[in-house]
Amino acid sequence: MTLRQSQRQSIKKITPAPVWKLGSDAYWWWHNRGRHVLARTFNPRWSESVRRLKQHENIHANQRCFIIGNGPSLRQTDLSRLRDESTFGLNRIYLLFPELGFPTTYLVAVNDLVLQQCAAEMQNLSMPKFFTWRARCWFRPDPYLTYLDTDFTGDEDFCSRITGRFFEGYTVTYIALQLAFQMGFTQAILVGVDHNFITQGTANQAIVSQGEDPNHFTPNYFGKGFKWQLPDLPGSERAYTLARNAYSRAGRRVLDATIGGKLTIFPKVEFDSLFNH
Repeated sequence: MTLRQSQRQSIKKITPAPVWKLGSDAYWWWHNRGRHVLARTFNPRWSESVRRLKQHENIHANQRCFIIGNGPSLRQTDLSRLRDESTFGLNRIYLLFPELGFPTTYLVAVNDLVLQQCAAEMQNLSMPKFFTWRARCWFRPDPYLTYLDTDFTGDEDFCSRITGRFFEGYTVTYIALQLAFQMGFTQAILVGVDHNFITQGTANQAIVSQGEDPNHFTPNYFGKGFKWQLPDLPGSERAYTLARNAYSRAGRRVLDATIGGKLTIFPKVEFDSLFNH
């Protein structure tokens, strides 16, 4: 136990439980959300993001999109078929761009560890990017970058407006599903969302990779020395259920075209069947 932890425990012992809980909750709220809310009030980058988000609202009405995960199944998927489709890429999907020969239409990332470690790479991408507002300290002003109000705590819900709060749902894929909905897409198709991890451990625990990455489409995705969080598959399934229900209520659909994927929340469809032969 560190000196700071020891001091914290000593203070906790002499502080009445209700007072400790009130102070602890207040500190947690300020550290994880309050200071970001305050910053949005005065930061022109947030005002600019709101303007851009409103421009994207229903911009793709009555269209379909593909949300591309980062699972190993991408290596079995003919992604060349997506060249002329509207696509959402997630996290480090850009590692695949040189091989593909084209970028995804959009890039979405909200995980702090990914954004902090990959900020320089992501900053250099000249494409529409949607990142969590928490990441603003790692990025310079960028005409391609729009911030989202995202959080991993509080009410688990499906975002009702594009400038509102996006619940992160334990997976960036859920953010992409909400963003696609607000952009007006009537059909969102998942590809490469394997929902299956070889690396095991406590959900959401941060670990440092000790070697090649077996969980994504390339061994250097979270390669040796990369710090990342273990998945929370049950948590993400709850979020996916929220997405399925929201799309259904609006007369829209989410389909799962992942080859060999383990996710069972959405109707399955064969990837190749989605294209004119």
